[in-house]
Amino acid sequence: MNIHDFRRIALSLEGAEESSHMGSPDFRLGGRIFATLAAAKQGYGNIMITPEQQAAFVEELPEVFIPVKGGWGGSGATHVRLDLANEDLLTGALRTAWKVRLEKNTKADKKGRPRSRPQPAKSPSPKDR
Repeated sequence: MNIHDFRRIALSLEGAEESSHMGSPDFRLGGRIFATLAAAKQGYGNIMITPEQQAAFVEELPEVFIPVKGGWGGSGATHVRLDLANEDLLTGALRTAWKVRLEKNTKADKKGRPRSRPQPAKSPSPKDR
């Protein structure tokens, strides 16, 4: 597999869109990232899954799935070695990340998405003083 396969599979998932974050291609559902090609030059695609899913993926295929270093990796960001993945494996990994994002988006929609920035407090009018 290669970055073109990663992109093709990611964009085949319902509602997925390609965007860019810090100069690297990413793949979003509802405006939120579920996968990136931030480490494409190193031969990786990245998926955003839960830490528990990451542990299971790494345990099963440690040569293919590698936690991203630092805090992102601790939160579930996972490298996928594209040269060692096949179509089914990569499709499954991307679908898993897509489902995680779908569930998070659904929960956020039920709670009501927070505003991008807080609104300033309204000053009392002279009548209210």
